[in-house]
Amino acid sequence: MSRSGASVAPECISKYNELKLGKEIKYIIYKLSEDYKEVVVEDYSSDKDWESFRSKLLAAKASYKGKEGKGPRYAVYDFQWELPGGEGTRNKIVFISWSPDEGTLVFPRMTYASSKEALKNALPGLGAEVQANGDDAIEYDSILKDVSKGAR
Repeated sequence: MSRSGASVAPECISKYNELKLGKEIKYIIYKLSEDYKEVVVEDYSSDKDWESFRSKLLAAKASYKGKEGKGPRYAVYDFQWELPGGEGTRNKIVFISWSPDEGTLVFPRMTYASSKEALKNALPGLGAEVQANGDDAIEYDSILKDVSKGAR
C-alpha cells in the first residue's frame, strides 16, 4: 500500500500493459474500490469515440457514509491526433485525473488525490498527464491542446 491513499490492484497494471503493447484497448477507467483501499479497473474499451469515453467520466458517481456525489476517476487514454498539413499522426498515452470541483464529496476527492501517484508510478511510459476539474477540461480540444502542447 502507498504511504497515503490506496494500493493498486494487479489488474490495473495488466490492463494498462494490454493498452500500451496490444493497441487494441483505447482507454481504461480506474476507480477506488467501495472501501477506498484499492484502485481497480472500472471499465475499458476499444471504442475510439471520445464523447462516449467523456460521458462515462461525467456520469461517474462516488458514495461515502450514505451520501452520493460526482465521482472522481483516473483514466488512461491512447490519444491520437493528426498533425496539420498532412504531416502525419501522433499519439500519446495520457493519464487523466478527473476530479470535478462541484458536486464531489470531500472524502472521495481527498482519497483520489492521495492515491494518484501510486497509480501513476505503477504505469510506466505515460506520455502526458491532465488534471481535469471541470466538464470543459475533458473536452476533446482541451485535451488535444494539453497533449500536443498547443502545436497542432
